[in-house]
Amino acid sequence: MRYLLFNKPYDVLTQFSGGEGRHTLKDYIDIPGVYPVGRLDRDSEGLLLLTDDGALAHRLTDPRFAHPRTYWVQVEGTPDGEALGRLAAGVEIQGIRTRPATAVAIAEPDLPERPVPIRVRKSIPTSWIALTLTEGRNRQVRRMTAAVGYATLRLVRVAIGALSLGDLAPGRWRELSERELRLITSKPSRSHIGRF
Repeated sequence: MRYLLFNKPYDVLTQFSGGEGRHTLKDYIDIPGVYPVGRLDRDSEGLLLLTDDGALAHRLTDPRFAHPRTYWVQVEGTPDGEALGRLAAGVEIQGIRTRPATAVAIAEPDLPERPVPIRVRKSIPTSWIALTLTEGRNRQVRRMTAAVGYATLRLVRVAIGALSLGDLAPGRWRELSERELRLITSKPSRSHIGRF
């Protein structure tokens, strides 16, 4: 079995085929038979796990297992305690309430510059939050921050359970270590939530 961690850059599709002129995983990873576990939108960045282990992929993506994923989210404005509390309690998106999450304000993280800069409005500051979810609906983070009044400008997944992005550069991948493999194949624990 193969288990890879990849730091997906901005503007890369989470697929190996197609793309119609856009960058795909095939431009970065030349290992046959591995597939992404879950997805990151084209305009999202960060940690992506790829494997040929179908049972593990199922366990990490099935909502019943509530496997945590942590994101660093740059938003337009500065969310107050009430907004963070709403994110943590769950907000309604398309008629369905999101599961409870962890949402905390963080200092601006040390991230590589994005090839396409975020839009900046001089009159509105930006800030960062760390958001840990145990579900993964389509564009969920962006819809959650919008629901509490703060548009997402940049979105970087930094952890999947106990796996962390660390100092892996955008566009680079590596094999999981034996320790990481043991952590990701063991039963998820609450202690993994929010680690980044």
